[in-house]
Amino acid sequence: MDQSAMLQKVKERLPEKRFNHVVGVVETATELAHEFGVPASKAQVAATLHDVAKFSEREWMRSVIIEQGMDPLLLDYHSELWHAPVGAYVAASEFGIQDEDILNAIKYHTTGRAGMSDLEKVIYIADLVEPGRKFSGVEELRQLKEQGLDVMMEASIKHTIDFLTSKNQPVYPDSLKCYEHFVQQKGNVEE
Repeated sequence: MDQSAMLQKVKERLPEKRFNHVVGVVETATELAHEFGVPASKAQVAATLHDVAKFSEREWMRSVIIEQGMDPLLLDYHSELWHAPVGAYVAASEFGIQDEDILNAIKYHTTGRAGMSDLEKVIYIADLVEPGRKFSGVEELRQLKEQGLDVMMEASIKHTIDFLTSKNQPVYPDSLKCYEHFVQQKGNVEE
């Protein structure tokens, strides 16, 4: 399926505002992919499909998580996280995506994880900093592009964790492991 047909199918599943977000993520992911040597075609597919399950019925997503043997811990966290792994399932089952890197980029675009591929980082960051995002600190995150993909990713996951903790929300373990991974890479672990 070509990119425009895929976008059209995604558009049919989302409200206009969310579809505009997807378009912004595709544009941002394409730009970041070119900047950081990631195949743009893979970034475009992952960005197009990253929110494909965002407005799926909650009970259906719960059943997919259970039936597909996904991490049962997901069910203990806010259902807002579910659309990412369920989206990877939809990308594979309905859109025929077989590329594990693309599927992982969709699966982990809300939580991140330790040991992310460059494509996964591009999609996570693009989702957070696309032009439609207006939160406090977004411009600072965008400007980190000059310092490299890992610097952007570390700051992005830290922003997400800080946001969740400021709202007294639990942080999914993959997000914490993702942040710890970047801190440890820099050798900033205090003994």
